[in-house]
Amino acid sequence: MIDNEKNIQNTEENNTDSSQLQDQSFSGRRYQEDPNSNGYSSAYVVNEQQPNQGSQRAYPNNYSPYDGNVNRMSYDPNADKKRKKRKTALTAVISVLCAAAIVATGVLGYNLITTGNVGTFSTNSQNQNAGKKDQNATEAEEVKNKDRDLPTIYQLSAPEDALTIPQIVEKVSGSVVGITCLTSSGSGVMGTGVVMSEDGYIITNAHVVSGAADITVVFTDDPENGIKAELVGIDVQTDLAVVKIDKTGLTAAEFGKSSELQVGEAAIAIGNPISMNLAGSVTSGIISALNRELTIEDKKFNLIQTDAAINNGNSGGALINAYGQVIGITSAKVNSAVASNLGFAIPIDDAMPIINDLLKYGYVKGRPLLGISGNNISSFYSEYYGIPQGFRVEQVESGSAAEAAGIKVGDIIVGIEGTLITSIDEFNDIKNEHSAGDTVTISLYRNGQRTDVKATLGEATQEQTEPQTQPTTSIFDMFGF
Repeated sequence: MIDNEKNIQNTEENNTDSSQLQDQSFSGRRYQEDPNSNGYSSAYVVNEQQPNQGSQRAYPNNYSPYDGNVNRMSYDPNADKKRKKRKTALTAVISVLCAAAIVATGVLGYNLITTGNVGTFSTNSQNQNAGKKDQNATEAEEVKNKDRDLPTIYQLSAPEDALTIPQIVEKVSGSVVGITCLTSSGSGVMGTGVVMSEDGYIITNAHVVSGAADITVVFTDDPENGIKAELVGIDVQTDLAVVKIDKTGLTAAEFGKSSELQVGEAAIAIGNPISMNLAGSVTSGIISALNRELTIEDKKFNLIQTDAAINNGNSGGALINAYGQVIGITSAKVNSAVASNLGFAIPIDDAMPIINDLLKYGYVKGRPLLGISGNNISSFYSEYYGIPQGFRVEQVESGSAAEAAGIKVGDIIVGIEGTLITSIDEFNDIKNEHSAGDTVTISLYRNGQRTDVKATLGEATQEQTEPQTQPTTSIFDMFGF
């Protein structure tokens, strides 16, 4: 009985302590991170007793009971900010709606004043949108059609009134023939020619017929029956020649003007590449360049460059413009493993005066000739032997201008007309500025001394040109070693 009373008393004391503990206020605090909350939980610790303020506790702003534990609250530091954000967002939405309403009212009012019809704006907008759709569809169809009808390279490079390539071939192919030659050593040479007159005169390259003992002309429509031809005239300096066959009624080519050519315009080549089995082959391209200066076998040429394919056997063939006119005589190509589509032709404007002289005289009238041959002296041999650079004379032609001027074998030509030279090419460049019959001053090195002589240039005939270097002669033989 006594134990029961003690238990009851202890229970009442515990309840009293608990009630007093619940009525205490909080002054001190410490913070610990709550892993279940975005903010922090505040654990308030009892520091001193305060009077009981009522059965209901008034919590500070932003505090709420935390997990049901006594003397512990949870705190959300972003609560005020979230409420402010919601208010700001609501204000922005209302502002946008008001602005839209003002704009719509203004537009409707403008249409009502100007047209008297509120619905005009929407109708016009629909019509404009429909018109744009139709326009876009039309433009798309036009682009599609253009893609299907893209111009070819030939169309881009040819004038509006130009012939088509098949029309050009039909017009010119009958004027292009094959030429085969047999040399005195028994070797054969093949090339191409261009008919220049209906009575059998044909233009070709000099290197095709040079040294030929027998010349035959072959027509592509009758390759089995060649016609014997004779050499009318040849000029190796310009690589042009004229042959003639005994036949009339030929289709003569029409000749244009190479001076009117433009880089980028269409070019067609017709010839007989490789063999007569490929006679009449047609290739097309453009004019790649004009006035190309090339040195071929010690001779300088001014040529038209084209990317129309020109192969062995095309020499002497026709380079044709978009009107079916011959504007060049194909003569050379670059043989290289690192380059392609580099073909060259003699401009027809440069060729015709030469051809006319060949027809009339058999050679080019007035071409100057001195009558010597020999070897160039390089800078190495010049320094080694203590002699000047120039051209050492190895041969003097009998009856030539050189013999008349007193030029001798062993002389070293070092200048002409007051200009120093180091090779026969430089010498010929200056000499060819003069004509047959002109007198020029030639500077020589002889027996350790320099001397000048006067020479009256002769006239080159047939295959005569100024002889070039003779590489078979040893430099040691030249100076007696």
